[in-house]
Amino acid sequence: MKLGQWIGFLAVAVALYILWQIRQILLLLFTAVVLATALNQMVERFERSRVRRPWSVFLTITIVISILVLVVWLIVPAFIDQFRQSVELFPIAVTQIELGLSWLERSIFGRFLPDLPDVNVNQWIDRLQPLGSQVLQQTFDFFSTSLNATLQFLLVVVLVLMLLSNPHPYRQGFVRLFPAFYRDRVDHILLRCQSSLGDWSIGALIEMVFVAALSGLGLWILRVPLVLAHALLAGLLNFIPNIGPTLSAVLPISIALLDSPWKALAVLVLYIVIQQIESYWLTPTVMAKQVALLPAVTLTAQIIFANLFGVLGLLVALPLTVVAKTWISELVFKDILDPWQRPPRSADHSPPDLVDRN
Repeated sequence: MKLGQWIGFLAVAVALYILWQIRQILLLLFTAVVLATALNQMVERFERSRVRRPWSVFLTITIVISILVLVVWLIVPAFIDQFRQSVELFPIAVTQIELGLSWLERSIFGRFLPDLPDVNVNQWIDRLQPLGSQVLQQTFDFFSTSLNATLQFLLVVVLVLMLLSNPHPYRQGFVRLFPAFYRDRVDHILLRCQSSLGDWSIGALIEMVFVAALSGLGLWILRVPLVLAHALLAGLLNFIPNIGPTLSAVLPISIALLDSPWKALAVLVLYIVIQQIESYWLTPTVMAKQVALLPAVTLTAQIIFANLFGVLGLLVALPLTVVAKTWISELVFKDILDPWQRPPRSADHSPPDLVDRN
């Protein structure tokens, strides 16, 4: 390699190292871009109604803040009150669990599996106590980092407002990072990314509304307290595929367990049925028309981005995958691999003709 090539290689390596060191900031910037892209659809709808862009942005932000305030007002006070009641009734729940395990030991294991060693319920409870202490310690660590999370949230909000108010200079600045001959192509790829993110946000919103409505209806039939709060939580956590639905089922199952173990089992079955409907019917139907992402690709992307970027990477794993899919499809496949053809064979290296010697 020549000196200029070595210098270029070192420059690329240093740039990649710097980008890796500031990956959390870049991820916050990407989160702001995703939110701004989703909100920009509403802004453009207002603009098509002949509303100037500053007023369109103001109306969009007002609607979003009103929805968030409504959700917080419905969920947070109810959860605080229910959490206080759960703490007060926790000893009763532990007693019910011990009675249920004792009944299971006497009725099933003692009758059908008499050769199994005796199960001491108290020993299992004692073993679970250190686990509870670890959960409490992790909860304390989570709240101790709330200040950092708040500052990051405020940074994302400011970036979203800046991108919404005047997005064109930021877009043109990103396009100018590429060579002049490729800038038009980059601008087209950015349009495709914007369209893909918009389609994904619409599909995710449809799934969230469906899961929230179905969860609320099922919990109302089962007469579980705080139906509206649980339904909103199920819809919001459905934003995180594979993991969010599991987290959304923990609280209603715990609350139903305080009433009856059979009701808790019914809530568990309800959430499993909803998840199966969402996974095998709703997601293929909606996302196939919006963004074509294979389930294995989605799960792999969640694992990779969660390991690289933590909790925030898990939250934005799906839009990151959508953008990466668009860039790979346009840049790698269409611009590099598809035009790459096998060079023609020369006359000297052409294969000899087969001659029938018989």
